[in-house]
Amino acid sequence: MTGVTAFRLPTKLSEFAAGGQEPGLTAWAATLPSVVPDLLERWGLTVAEPYEPGGQCSWVAPATTAAGEPVVLKVGYRHAEAEHEAEGLRFWAGDGAVRVLADETSDATSALLLERAVPGTLLARSLPALEQDVVLAGLLRRLWRRPPEGHPFRTLASMCEFWARDFERRVESAPPEYDRGLLREGLTFYRELPLSSDDDVLLCTDLHPENIVAAQREPWLVIDPKPYVGDRTYDATQHMFNMDRLMSDPGALSDRMAGLLDLDPLRLRLWLFARCVQESPEWDGLYDVAVRLAP
Repeated sequence: MTGVTAFRLPTKLSEFAAGGQEPGLTAWAATLPSVVPDLLERWGLTVAEPYEPGGQCSWVAPATTAAGEPVVLKVGYRHAEAEHEAEGLRFWAGDGAVRVLADETSDATSALLLERAVPGTLLARSLPALEQDVVLAGLLRRLWRRPPEGHPFRTLASMCEFWARDFERRVESAPPEYDRGLLREGLTFYRELPLSSDDDVLLCTDLHPENIVAAQREPWLVIDPKPYVGDRTYDATQHMFNMDRLMSDPGALSDRMAGLLDLDPLRLRLWLFARCVQESPEWDGLYDVAVRLAP
């Protein structure tokens, strides 16, 4: 079929939209039963059920073109963190990441037609943790390239400044026993580190084992990047926030990733310390990690 006869939202998107934390997204999700069939008609697609449990801000499903090519249709809510995904994937041109075949934006919607990675199994469910480190590091090394002059990508410094200001609003909710001096130090590094890089490259910023899928064209491909230009050392941190090793031995984990990525281990520890501070008001356990990493 080229339409959706019994349209439904995947679990995470349905729950997030129903929760009402983001009114704009809730209103956008209500438009999907008409937006998705329009895209299917325009791009000549036959679509299956959306992937489960899916993400909070997008409707993603396997589809097939009129020529029989397996693809993925991603219909996302336009928000600041998700800008320039199509441009980033085009820049990488399939070298370590899925290819983008078509895209369009309108109002609150960003639609992408993507290469379908087969079998598409998540790295997080495929290999032991230490092997995941190696795969992720190998992909990052390939993706880190300087974008051309006139590129559309925002700077890592601008992203960090946005979240630093957000932290200043949230820090009042931090427990009173949190050392305010340590929190200020972490925030200072969070603002200063992106300004002191002398080798800025295009970053994924959100790369972890659930954003890497098994494929036939290459063993592993990156999906769902959130591209910014800046210090490559930052890009090692998101992966470390998705594993128990961060809580048990953050220094050893940081040093391992620095070695796999040929990064300055001290600089990576400072980035990890700064990020733990920035996330600590709402993320249980991260303040203790920050204390252990503090310079």
